[in-house]
Amino acid sequence: MNSNSDYHFLFKVLLIGNSGVGKSCMLMRYSENQFTNNFYNTIGVDFKTKTVAIGEHNVKLQIWDTAGQDRFRTITCSYYRGAQGIIIVYDITDRESFENVKTWIAEIDKYASESVNRMLVGNKADITERREVSYEEGLELSRQFQIPFYETSAKSSTNIEAAFTHITKNILNREIHNSKAVVRKTSNMRLQTRQQQQQQQEKKKQEDLCC
Repeated sequence: MNSNSDYHFLFKVLLIGNSGVGKSCMLMRYSENQFTNNFYNTIGVDFKTKTVAIGEHNVKLQIWDTAGQDRFRTITCSYYRGAQGIIIVYDITDRESFENVKTWIAEIDKYASESVNRMLVGNKADITERREVSYEEGLELSRQFQIPFYETSAKSSTNIEAAFTHITKNILNREIHNSKAVVRKTSNMRLQTRQQQQQQQEKKKQEDLCC
C-alpha cells in the first residue's frame, strides 16, 4: 500500500440488470444514504466511490452503475473488464427483469473475468403488494448459479449495506488468498533456485577435486 493512501485495496464493482430495477437508487443509498422516488435512466454508465473497513483492511470501492437499455449495451460491455465484483439486480415486482437474469449472467461469462465475484439481488422488496417474483424463486436461481442472494429495498435501506459488504468481503478474501498463493509460488521458486545453485557449486567442487 502506498503510504500516502487511505486504503489497502481498490475494487471495481458493477451493478447490472434491466432498466428500472433500481440500480441507481441502490448506489445512491449505499454511497450517500439517500433515496429519491424520481425515476431516471442512467445514460451509459455512472459511478461513485466509497471506502469501507473490512477487518484490518480499508477497501475503496469503485461502484459502476450501468445502463440497462439495449442501446447502451455496447458501451457498458467494456466495463466488465477489470471488475472484481458484479451484482445482478432484478425488480421483484417485474418478472421480466427476473427472467432476464440469465441473459445478464451470460454477458458476465462473455465479457468478465472468470474469477469475478457475483451476487444476485432482488430489489424493491418493500413493495410487497406488487410482488411478482417470490423470495424462494430468487433463492433457487442463486443456488443454480452458486452465488449469494439478497432481497433489498433502496427505499427502506433493507439489506443494502449487507449486500455490498458481503460481496466486498468475498472479493477481499479471494484477493488475499491469491496474493498468498503468489508469495508461496515465488518463495518456492527462490528456494529451488538456491538449491540448484548449491548443487552446481557442489558439482564444481567435486570436479575440481577430481582434477
